[in-house]
Amino acid sequence: MFKRSFELKESRGTIISDKENAIDIAIESLKRNREALENYGKANPRFLFSLQPVQTPSEPLVAKLMAEASEKAGVGPMAAVAGVLADLAVMDMVNAGCEVAVVENGGEISAISNVPIDVAESAGDEPLSKKFGFRLTEFPIGVATSSGRFSHALSFGDAEAATIFCRTAGLADAAATAVGNVVKGSEFKVAVKCGIDRALAIEGVEGVLILYKGFVGTGGKVPKIIRVKS
Repeated sequence: MFKRSFELKESRGTIISDKENAIDIAIESLKRNREALENYGKANPRFLFSLQPVQTPSEPLVAKLMAEASEKAGVGPMAAVAGVLADLAVMDMVNAGCEVAVVENGGEISAISNVPIDVAESAGDEPLSKKFGFRLTEFPIGVATSSGRFSHALSFGDAEAATIFCRTAGLADAAATAVGNVVKGSEFKVAVKCGIDRALAIEGVEGVLILYKGFVGTGGKVPKIIRVKS
């Protein structure tokens, strides 16, 4: 198995594959689709700044998929950007003949694999951060986490982590934002339940895990939780 970290402007991530050349293919995909999005955004600035869904364009594909995911989650299209870029890179890796194609882009994960993949739950400096994770065994899968405590991404909530499981990282990314936005307030159990209900109301969301003020809640189909060794 081959594994490589990458940096692309402000994005950082990791790529795993059973074919070494596929890592270069994934990085090229990330660059190409990011450039296509930047060019689209110059002509359509509202797409980059709206906090609500916008009209779905027919092209470029990256913008189309972002708009579709954000429409389902009820958030702005940029909430899906990291996940969609990961999905497209995985698609290009699979088209190159990979049986293991995993792209983690800024914490959002898209994966297709013929072997289990373990991922850690990251929640900044919170006590449970990177102490547990998930064993992914059913593919394709997208995993995304939103946080009102540690992430650089915009969130209107206060959750340490709102992690979503879908078949695509784009939808997981958008849904995590939507869920993270509603987890807040002093009624901690109520806030967690509100987040779970919001997640499972989004078409395509298969599972959710929320960390908030010492409370942990899950809903739907969550992959096997595992302990992460330090």
